[in-house]
Parts: sequence; structure tokens; C-alpha cells
Amino acid sequence: MKKLRVTINGLAYDVQVEELPAEGVTAPASIQRTSEAAAVRPAAAPQAVPAAPAKAAATGGSGDVAAPMPGVIKAVKVKAGDKVKAGDVVIVLEAMKMENEISTKKAGKVKEVKVTEGQTVGMGEVMVVIA
Repeated sequence: MKKLRVTINGLAYDVQVEELPAEGVTAPASIQRTSEAAAVRPAAAPQAVPAAPAKAAATGGSGDVAAPMPGVIKAVKVKAGDKVKAGDVVIVLEAMKMENEISTKKAGKVKEVKVTEGQTVGMGEVMVVIA
């Protein structure tokens, strides 16, 4: 059994943790709030950090629709030759177990679809080209 002190939101907790065998046997962990935690004051509220200047979201100013984060293509909503309006969803990208609808910022005609369903993409990878 290991004794650890954990601080969460400015409150300190003494925790006893039992190391388990590799089989994954579950055992309860004992958590007890320390007496000195009552005297601990939460840290001052963090100062607002100005947002970074927004990039041209998914397009970079061109007709390229790029992956805003790494993930897996769940659905391709367009094909080459389709006409799209600004804001139309062109790809559904699963990242961190969430489905994200990726839309185009530019109206035009789909010149090329560079991905397929089930494909893994990296951040910034071009998925659809709009002419």
C-alpha cells in the first residue's frame, strides 16, 4: 500500500493506493480528506488568456478542407463534381470518440476528395479540395 497526497481544486487529500497484479483485480482505494486541507485556500482564479489569432479554419483561404485534428473519417458527404455552399458539411471526422462535422468555408465545386471512410488522417491533412 502506498500513501500519496493529492491536491484537487486546492484541497489536499491523503490517498492510500494498493498496487494490483497484472490480472486487473479491482480493489477499493481508501481516500481521506486531510485536516490541513481545510486551511488550504483555492488558488486565485486564472487570468483570461487572449485567444490565438484564428487560422482560416478548415480552408487556409484556399479551397482546401484540412483536418483540424487527427482522427478517423466516419463519412464523406461529397464527391468530385458536387457543388457546395460555404458552411456545407463535407466530412464527418471521429476524434477522441466524438464525431465532428467538418464544413467548407468556401462555396464552389468539389474538385477532389482525397480521403475515404475508415481512413486515418493527421492534423492539417487535406481531405477535400474545392475549386
